[in-house]
Amino acid sequence: MTYSTIAGTGGYLPERVMENKEFEKIVDTTDEWIRERSGIKRRHIAADGETTSDMAVAAARKAMEAAGVDTGDIDLIIVSTTTPDKVFPSTACIVQRQLEIRNIPAFDVHAACSGFIYSLDIADRFIRTGGAGCALLIGSETYSRILDWTDRSTCVLFGDGAGAVVLRAAEAPGVISTHIHADGQYEDLLQVPAGISSGYDQVRKARAYIHMKGHEVFRKAVAVLGEIARETLAANQIDEGDIDWLIPHQANLRIIAATAKRLGLPMERVVVTVDEHANTSSASIPLALDVAVRDGRVKRGELLLFEAFGAGFTWGSALVRY
Repeated sequence: MTYSTIAGTGGYLPERVMENKEFEKIVDTTDEWIRERSGIKRRHIAADGETTSDMAVAAARKAMEAAGVDTGDIDLIIVSTTTPDKVFPSTACIVQRQLEIRNIPAFDVHAACSGFIYSLDIADRFIRTGGAGCALLIGSETYSRILDWTDRSTCVLFGDGAGAVVLRAAEAPGVISTHIHADGQYEDLLQVPAGISSGYDQVRKARAYIHMKGHEVFRKAVAVLGEIARETLAANQIDEGDIDWLIPHQANLRIIAATAKRLGLPMERVVVTVDEHANTSSASIPLALDVAVRDGRVKRGELLLFEAFGAGFTWGSALVRY
């Protein structure tokens, strides 16, 4: 039987670093206020002209190098993003062109902050069924372009960046199980209330920025992430003590800590990078994984639990033997 395994990771963060102190000149907030409520110290902001695909390609090249593969080995590209370069073609096709890879499937996945988990689920199924042997998965976001910089409840929480993994066919399971869900009844709690099908005039009138009802999102996120973790453990007949590392979506340190507490995991076994790059949506899990692999925390053979929650609402998890 064929399985899939993570062969290499890569990450990219824009050069421009924005510290919390800078927000004190923009909105009514302080460095202390931001840290207390989110755990964020700084975030990276894409340069003028720097796109989601540019960051995706940079992360992809690092992941391919780490995996020891070249462009000729890749037979599937999936980009998870909510901030694509264009309405069409897909950002994945733009990445494909920049990497000079031809004649393979390439498409985007739009599941907000859960996008990487959704992509991992899809690519794992491709590989298990023989549809692909080597997949390039990328989460890439330029959230700085959809922020209202006068809204202190949202503008301090997000940043730009990209993370990538190369997923290869293997004889033993690396991706052990994936679990994905959505419930559209919560649409209004976290959204950018503008789009194409509502008409261009309507889009121009709309405030095409992130709108979030923070308290409600926080409560739902903590509850759902606890549930998805228990679902994953039960499905694989393991307990919390078997997990070497929890690598969650990096949205808010309080959400991460609350989830770890519900699992009975000490924070020493949780990979946290939200302090350094804020919420990068679908890029945050592959970015956090890449950081932990490269600094030596995550080692081959260890058991990892990924989990994410995003607008939609969407949520998901993956149990992975690295």
